[in-house]
Amino acid sequence: MARYTGFFIVNVGIEDLRPVMIDILQSCNLEITYQTPSSIIAREALGKVTVQELVIVEVVFDTATSTVNETKMTVYVKNEALALQSVNHCREIFEQISQLIINNRQWVLLESIAL
Repeated sequence: MARYTGFFIVNVGIEDLRPVMIDILQSCNLEITYQTPSSIIAREALGKVTVQELVIVEVVFDTATSTVNETKMTVYVKNEALALQSVNHCREIFEQISQLIINNRQWVLLESIAL
């Protein structure tokens, strides 16, 4: 199974961050399947890749330490395909989402770690 994790700290509160993250996920052709105050789950639609390559993304906001000026979030991108090559579909989606977060003009990225 391919799994990629990114940790991000941005200078925006959760209430302002949530709609932007939804837009980012939707711009990557992911549909939002579930939301709570502390998370967003999205998945890739059938049709473009095999079932094993379909990506699921979970964005988890750290509500315990969030302030109106700063939010920590973790982005998990995973699928059922084995990551036999360093360049794979799951990694490409992870990189796309990460770049959209890093380059977003609605906030200043305070910290970023990709695993």
